[in-house]
Amino acid sequence: MTFYWHDWAGYIGVALMLLAYLALQAHKLHGNGLVYQLMNVLGALGVMLSLLFGSFNASAFFMEVAWLLIGIYGIARSARVRKEAHEAGHKTSVW
Repeated sequence: MTFYWHDWAGYIGVALMLLAYLALQAHKLHGNGLVYQLMNVLGALGVMLSLLFGSFNASAFFMEVAWLLIGIYGIARSARVRKEAHEAGHKTSVW
């Protein structure tokens, strides 16, 4: 059996997503944390690559697109919340 680069991308992507979920369940990562979200986004990208360049499966591809978009949303939301908290801290400063 021959493994191509897109096969490896898919396996690594699946591994990242499963490890992220395991770490979340084991309370090693937080669901709104950057590491968790990046593992999911990169994992989804890997699976998408394997589907695009290997055997295409539309339903699996659309699920990965949704997973990717949700991860990007989570990263953007966390960044916005951190920025707002940082700005609020400076406004209440006594300097």
